[in-house]
Amino acid sequence: MMTTSIPGEFDSMHRVNTTHPMSIATAPGEPVRLTGLAPVFDTGIRCLILGSFPSPASLAAQQYYGHRQNHFWRLLGAILAEPLPELPYAERIQRVLVHRIGIWDVYRACVRPGALDADIRAGEANDLDALIAQAPALERICFNGRCAAKFAPRLKRHKLEIHILPSSSPAYTLAFATKLERWRAAIRHGNATPN
Repeated sequence: MMTTSIPGEFDSMHRVNTTHPMSIATAPGEPVRLTGLAPVFDTGIRCLILGSFPSPASLAAQQYYGHRQNHFWRLLGAILAEPLPELPYAERIQRVLVHRIGIWDVYRACVRPGALDADIRAGEANDLDALIAQAPALERICFNGRCAAKFAPRLKRHKLEIHILPSSSPAYTLAFATKLERWRAAIRHGNATPN
């Protein structure tokens, strides 16, 4: 069985170690406990986008928003004027960090039969406070959907802007143009150009 990194344990590049297993073995007959992904992070981020927990496709690929129908990369690409959906994953991550945006999820681990946020059970939260403490330039947190936004009250004490965005999931059937308008208003505010 593989071990997971300790939340807040950062390597010399200020990114959390990425030795995360996709699932944690449980006793026979018990539901499989899934473990999420390490954050996309460096100390210069000004905006942190928090989702709920990776989809089965994302866990299998070990990539954020790995389901090809998810609107996340298309939304962010349009906002940042970057061809993110067409780039290899490693380049997407580099471009996002250039724009001083981080990505993580509110849940570190959970039991979830299927792919819907509504099915998340026995969720274990990520140490969001530890990550925020390592990001002195952070100005805003954007929650990708209502499930993730349940964590907003926990973070108000940090005195950051908090935005609750419509979910990028294709299961949330709001028109793409409307999602884009709302995402652009939250993310572009103060994040106009990369440094």
